[in-house]
Amino acid sequence: MSAQSPTVASAGTDPLLAAVRAGVRLVELGQPHFTGMPCSPNHPGFRMNLARRHGDVVRPDGGSAANEIIVTGGHVGTHVDALSHVSHGGRLHGGVDAAEAQKGGKFSQLGAEHTPALLTRGVLLDVAATRGVDVLPAGYGVTALDLQDAADRAGVQPRRGDVVLVRTGWARYFDTDPDTYLGQRDGAPGPTPEAASWIAEAGAVATGADTTAYEQIQPGAGHSVLPVHRVLLVESGIHIIEHLNLEHAAAEGLTEFVFVMAPLRIVGGTGSPVRPFAAVAA
Repeated sequence: MSAQSPTVASAGTDPLLAAVRAGVRLVELGQPHFTGMPCSPNHPGFRMNLARRHGDVVRPDGGSAANEIIVTGGHVGTHVDALSHVSHGGRLHGGVDAAEAQKGGKFSQLGAEHTPALLTRGVLLDVAATRGVDVLPAGYGVTALDLQDAADRAGVQPRRGDVVLVRTGWARYFDTDPDTYLGQRDGAPGPTPEAASWIAEAGAVATGADTTAYEQIQPGAGHSVLPVHRVLLVESGIHIIEHLNLEHAAAEGLTEFVFVMAPLRIVGGTGSPVRPFAAVAA
């Protein structure tokens, strides 16, 4: 007797597949990529152009195809930082010598190809709503108390292996007011080192926010120092996700969900574009 097709066999018996068919809905947590979108001044921007247009080449049967060329930095738009992204005192996470690791034009250790794909519990800490505002003020420093109060309000507590997402409300400026969003003049809200330590102590595998840098950006200071990156990436080995859009999730009142994210396996890179989702019951 021939073996039954695994696809056919699993269709009626796999409980996970049955649950998906019963109704799982995906809520976008990221921003779209488009030419001219806001980008940290520390990184090259995103550009997309059609390299071939319909009609440039027409096949004998009348068919035609279009394609594009994309030029982008690894830390543009919604993206995740690899552990090779930031060093302190010449050392990456785990004491890896940064100068030695980056020889040859790519990282031999802690590159973006080692950033894990994630299918885990996500928690949304809506600091803006907890403080009774739609958007936190420019330059606001999100403290450990802010995060704990947001967790208490949501009825969730971050635990080991979670992805912790911090909402400031800043995402609404992404495509409406790029200058405000980047915060070069007036600053931007973001976690303080104390808040980063709170997340590290909870055992998170990754954390993200809806701003261009997962940092408190003081007015006029720009991205001059990044102490939260040091605490998370270098000291704790926790990946950072930036340029999130948490407005849809917050509007739906999401507090905990299945978090889904798959980075590109860019060998020796320092970051990767991602398209993260919250998976919730339909």
